Amino acid sequence: MNNPLLSITGVAKRFGEVEALTHVDLTINSGQVIGLVGGNGAGKTTLLRLIAGVMEPTVGTILFEGKQVSTMRSKLGVVPESTGLYSRLTAWENIRYHSRMYGIPDDIAWNRVSHFAKRLELTESLSRHTKGFSRGMRQKTALLRALAHGPDILLLDEPTAGLDVTSARTVRSLVGQLRDEGGTVIYSTHHLAEAQQVCDRIIIVHNGTIRADGSPEELLELTGQENLEEAYVSLTSDKSRTRAEDTAKDGKMAKWWRRFLTGSTPSGKYSSQLTSMEVDDDE
Repeated sequence: MNNPLLSITGVAKRFGEVEALTHVDLTINSGQVIGLVGGNGAGKTTLLRLIAGVMEPTVGTILFEGKQVSTMRSKLGVVPESTGLYSRLTAWENIRYHSRMYGIPDDIAWNRVSHFAKRLELTESLSRHTKGFSRGMRQKTALLRALAHGPDILLLDEPTAGLDVTSARTVRSLVGQLRDEGGTVIYSTHHLAEAQQVCDRIIIVHNGTIRADGSPEELLELTGQENLEEAYVSLTSDKSRTRAEDTAKDGKMAKWWRRFLTGSTPSGKYSSQLTSMEVDDDE
């Protein structure tokens, strides 16, 4: 029997006295768009960071194709809510730098990026410096950067936050294309309607726990409600807690997270080349 793409068993994560996640068990197979739905502070970003291997769980295990996720990072693509682009580089230079960190030849990265750039209507902007990019253009560039090395699984943290209607629709359409091509996407959002549009499976996260996991139809059956909004409310009726990441003193980890997502890890072959470059944090 083949291993699942991703297996999360008994995972909990604490920041000091705050338990950001409590006993998470999930199994994810290939070819689906899985939505992580929850409000601010629910634990979605913490879970994505654990899956990416940037953080380690306090207890529990996370396996990617049966192996420790930290050894499989080349098979992951990550788009954080803050894109972390180098503003003095062009869009393509940002993407190329990232793909080189994964050992991908420039021609292969370019072919893959060109394919998706057409869908995102960003082809003509690949040669432009990202300093003047709109929020939507930065988000699209970050998405191309995450796809350049051909990951098996794509992690998206609030991918349409702050985007206009057209850009958000384009991003959702691309996610659907990736699924149709056999890709796997974990899509974090606090918008239930968006999750319903794009996701095959919805995992509701609230106060660090998994409250429900299933298709939209299964969630309605579970709660006995007529629509997903009412189903969500019934599953998350207890008061939301303070966002764990806001109270934790994890400055070093936050810096490491940004470096990892932009491909500029301290041990990387090209890490010393851009140490003085500006990085946009997306206001």
